Amino acid sequence: MKLPYITGPRCCKCSKPILKEEGEYCTDCGKGRHKYKKGLAPFLHTGELKEAVYRLKYDNKREYAAFFAEETVKRHRREILSWGCDCMIPVPLFKKKKIKRGFNQAEVIAAKLSGRLQIPYNAKILCRVKDTEPMKQLDHARRKKNLEKAFKISKNIVKLNKVLLVDDIYTTGSTIDECSTVLLAAGAEEIYFICLSIGVGC
Repeated sequence: MKLPYITGPRCCKCSKPILKEEGEYCTDCGKGRHKYKKGLAPFLHTGELKEAVYRLKYDNKREYAAFFAEETVKRHRREILSWGCDCMIPVPLFKKKKIKRGFNQAEVIAAKLSGRLQIPYNAKILCRVKDTEPMKQLDHARRKKNLEKAFKISKNIVKLNKVLLVDDIYTTGSTIDECSTVLLAAGAEEIYFICLSIGVGC
């Protein structure tokens, strides 16, 4: 499998590939609207990688998560550890959707990353309380509306300083932003993220 690793200049905020003339940030992040501090993705969401992520999610190919986690750590371990996060939280699925699928792919990825980075993960702090529409066909404004009040903190949250969110795909950042908003309101100081891949042209 030929994987589309992100090489060359990246956005300093979201990790999206950028042209040298764009400066430090992509067009979207340059607007300064994101709630998170920083994030990264090792791959572009295209080609065979796109197909592999699909199979991980919908064909129960959970073994792919170990490879993706290993590749992420191999290339970005130093940067991730420099963030000093004290907890890793997978982006949650709506309960009925998780039952239907049988697992949450973000949870599987987080578990693999946690073991390699020695950052504890907790899948019970954040929960999804709204059955949102599929995001891939929505524009930025509709994504944001779709995710309003979609997440909440569990009753047993402990004080967290720096949180590392984990998901499979980053497109506009709406999901990461909504999770960040909830965590920041609950007392977290900074939010970072890791996604396997980032959408082209997002």
